[in-house]
Amino acid sequence: MNSRNPEYLTPVPEVSANQFGHANDDAPLNDPVFIPDDVDKASRRSLKARNKAVIFFNFLMSSAVMSIVLIGVAIFLGKQSFDAPGPLKEDITVAISKGSGLDAIANKLERENVIDQPFLFKMGVRAYKAQRKLKAGEFAFSPAMSMREVMETLTKGKAILYAFTVPEGLTSIQIFRRLASNSTLTGEMPAVPAEGTLLPETFSFQRGDTRENIVKQMLDGQKKVLDEIWKNRDPNLPISTPAELVTLASIVEKETGVGHERPLVASVFINRLNKGMRLQSDPTIIYGIFGGAGKPRDRPIYRSDIRKPTPYNTYTIPALPPGPIANPGRAAMEAVARPAKSDYLFFVADGTGGHVFAKTLKEHEANVVKWRKIEKQRAAKAAEAAKAAKVEAAAPKE
Repeated sequence: MNSRNPEYLTPVPEVSANQFGHANDDAPLNDPVFIPDDVDKASRRSLKARNKAVIFFNFLMSSAVMSIVLIGVAIFLGKQSFDAPGPLKEDITVAISKGSGLDAIANKLERENVIDQPFLFKMGVRAYKAQRKLKAGEFAFSPAMSMREVMETLTKGKAILYAFTVPEGLTSIQIFRRLASNSTLTGEMPAVPAEGTLLPETFSFQRGDTRENIVKQMLDGQKKVLDEIWKNRDPNLPISTPAELVTLASIVEKETGVGHERPLVASVFINRLNKGMRLQSDPTIIYGIFGGAGKPRDRPIYRSDIRKPTPYNTYTIPALPPGPIANPGRAAMEAVARPAKSDYLFFVADGTGGHVFAKTLKEHEANVVKWRKIEKQRAAKAAEAAKAAKVEAAAPKE
């Protein structure tokens, strides 16, 4: 190449500055960027990829921020609804069965109109991690209770309690009749336990509790009470076993319903046992004839019944009967374990619901005469009242 020869020189065209950028201040800012031809294709692809990555990252960040905002709004609105007054218009009780899950509970509450948003209720319960704390039972709900208050009612166990009361002196069969007729309890009846093994008391339970559970409480309660009383008994008693204590206590229980009399009645029987006398208790006659089913109300005790020999008739046997004639309460057992100190050997009803006590047979016979007069007067008054009622019923009505 001859650089001196003008023929071999290639003229270079003039290029304005704004072809490669914006050196010209007057050039428009939106002119396309010129990418020189000597930039390789790989660099071009890299630049485009970086641009797409930045756009995608920005999209993700925007979505995340938007999601957080939406979740926050949802939580806020949900909490407001969870704490807002509910749809209930009047007081109501709802029974939640044992084993019910959160779905079943929410659906039942909706059916009873306690709540109107079961899905939100379930979400709220789960948010408070209370789904495993919901309890079974019968619950009372007040008008306009919020879903939070409903949840707290179910988790804190504020269930309605019912009472099953066993009066002192009932036989096991009589107690089981009451137990079977209680419609609030559930489940089959267990076998009737031995006489004297059930504790007469009031037992609290929730709707749906089982009869078997109540029986277990009575059995456990009797054993616990008897163990305690036996340990604190008078050491000079003429009874040698806890079973004998319950047997005598059942006789005391059937003889009097007056609380302060029990220690005195117990002392009479203790004194008789110490002297080798027959106990001569009328309730043992009845149990010997009719057993745990009890005497019919219209069936009197005849003189022949007193002489009728049975294993329980303490007019014919010389000591305690072979077992209890009822289920005595704590007070009767305590009265036998620590009886009053007395010389009494007899007692008879005094016409007021209590008894009059005597040390000798002569005193006792005089008391019996008084009692028979009272009974005669009472029978006469009852006959007059019945006659007056019959006349009134037969009189023509105006």
